[in-house]
Amino acid sequence: MLTAIDSIPLMLVFVIFLLLVIPSLSIIFLRRGKKPRSDGLCLPPAPPRLPLIGNLHQLGKLPHQSLWELSRKYGPVMMLCLGDVPALVVSSAEMAREVLKTHDVDTCSRPASPGPGRLSYNYLDVAFSPYTDYWREIRKLFMFELLSTKRVHSFWHVREAEVDSLLGYLREKVGTPVEMNERVFSLTDGIVGTVAFGKTYGREQFAGRNFQRVLDEAMNMLAGFSAEDFFPRWGRAVDHLTGQKKRLEKIFADLDRYFQYVIDEHQKPSSTHKQEVEDFVDVLLNLQKDPKNRLTLTNDHIKAILMDTFIGAIDTSSITLLWAMSELMRNPRVLKKLQDEIRSTVGEKPRVESDDIAKLPYLRMVVKETLRLHPPATLLLPRETLRPCKIGGYDVPARTRVFVNVWGIGRDPMSWERPEEFYPDRFEELERDFKGQSYELLPFGGGKRICPGLTMGVTTVEFTLANLLYGFDWKFPEGTRMENFSMEEEGGLTTHRKMPLRLVPTTYNN
Repeated sequence: MLTAIDSIPLMLVFVIFLLLVIPSLSIIFLRRGKKPRSDGLCLPPAPPRLPLIGNLHQLGKLPHQSLWELSRKYGPVMMLCLGDVPALVVSSAEMAREVLKTHDVDTCSRPASPGPGRLSYNYLDVAFSPYTDYWREIRKLFMFELLSTKRVHSFWHVREAEVDSLLGYLREKVGTPVEMNERVFSLTDGIVGTVAFGKTYGREQFAGRNFQRVLDEAMNMLAGFSAEDFFPRWGRAVDHLTGQKKRLEKIFADLDRYFQYVIDEHQKPSSTHKQEVEDFVDVLLNLQKDPKNRLTLTNDHIKAILMDTFIGAIDTSSITLLWAMSELMRNPRVLKKLQDEIRSTVGEKPRVESDDIAKLPYLRMVVKETLRLHPPATLLLPRETLRPCKIGGYDVPARTRVFVNVWGIGRDPMSWERPEEFYPDRFEELERDFKGQSYELLPFGGGKRICPGLTMGVTTVEFTLANLLYGFDWKFPEGTRMENFSMEEEGGLTTHRKMPLRLVPTTYNN
C-alpha cells in the first residue's frame, strides 16, 4: 500500500543503527541514490532518489498530492523507487487507459504485500492471482449475486429505515450543531451491515468491544506504514521491533473471531436474523453447501469477502457523503439549485422515495463532481506488472508496482476546464460517467478490476444526500464562516476530511 508515512523516522533510526553497528554496510552512505538498472531500457522519467529509501521521503502525509506535484514536473508517467520496490505512477486519463485497458493483462496482478496492505487478504491468498478461474468465479459472485442491481434494489427498505432514523435524529437536533461524521458513518454501517449480515452486528458488543471500533483499527492499520511493504529483504525485523507485526496479528485475530461469530449465528437453527431477502452471509453459506456449485467456498473465503465488503462500502460511501455536503456548503448557488430540483420533484411527501431519484439529474451531477474532486481511494488499489510492457512509450519492467493517481486525473487541466472548481453544471454537456469507460473520471477504477460495489455505494449516497437536502436547510455553526471552513484532507487507505464536519440543520417547511 502507498499511504502516509509518519512511521518512517522510526524505521530510519533503526536503519542508521544497523549501519553504525555493522561497518560493512556503511558503504551504502557513500553511494548516491541511483536509478534502477536500465539494461538498455527506456525507463520513464524519475525524480532524484536518496540511498536506501529511494523516493519514500517525497510522499509526505498526502501521497496523492505529492505525486501530483511531481508529475507536473516529470510527466504523467513517472518511475519511483519506494525503498526496494520499483513503482510506476500514472497521472493522466490517456495513461490510465493504457494501464487499465490496453495493458490490463500485463498489469493485472496485485502486489502480495506482507505488511498492513495484506490485512484484508489474510484469508484469501489467491486474491493476488491475476485473473485465475477462481478470481473470475468470485467476481461473478459479486456482480450477479451479492452486488447486482436487482439485489441493491431489493434492500431499499433497509436504506429507507436507516435514512428515516437519521432524519428523526436531525429533527430532534434542529438549531444545534450536529457532528455529521458520526451520524453518516452510523447510517452507512447500518445499511451495509444489514445487507451483508442480516442485521447491524456492528453496533453490538462482541467480546467486550464494538465491531465498529475493531474495523476502525483495521482501517488505521491498512493506512499505516510497514517496513516489509517497501523493504522485503529486511523489513520484517523492523516490523517486529516496532510492534507493527504484533498489532497486525491482533487486529486480524479480532476480525477473524467476529466474522466467525456472524457465520455461527447464521448457521444456528434458531437464528433470529432471518428476513425476506437473503443477506450476503446467507447467499455464501447456501453456495458453500450446494453440491452443484463449482466454486469452493470455505469459511475463510466467506470472511475475506465480508472484509472487502465492509472496507469497500462503509468507508467510501460515508466519505463521499461528507465531501458532498462540504462542497455544497461552500457553494450556495449549487446548493440552492439542487434543493430546488429535489423539492419541486418530490412535492409534499414526508421524504424522498426511491422512485424519485431517477428524476433528479442535477443530483447525479453533484455526486459526479464530488467524486471527481474527492475520490475516496485517491490512488486506487496498487497493481503489479506480470511481465515487461510499454506504458506511454516507456519500458516498464516486470514486478513493478503501479499506481493510478485518480485524484490528480480529476484535476488535470488537460481533461477539465476550471479543474479546481466545484462546478456540477459541467456535466450538462460532458458525457462522462464513473463506470470505468471515461478515464478522466475513475473514482471506482476501471477495467475488470473496477469496484463491484459501485451501484450499491452510489445508490446509498444519492438517496441519503437527497433526503438531507429535502428535509432541512443547513448553516454553519456559530463562529464558522465560508471563508474559514476547512477543506483539508487527511490521508490513509481512503482520503477524508481532516476536520469533522459540523453543521446546523434548520427546519424546512414545505
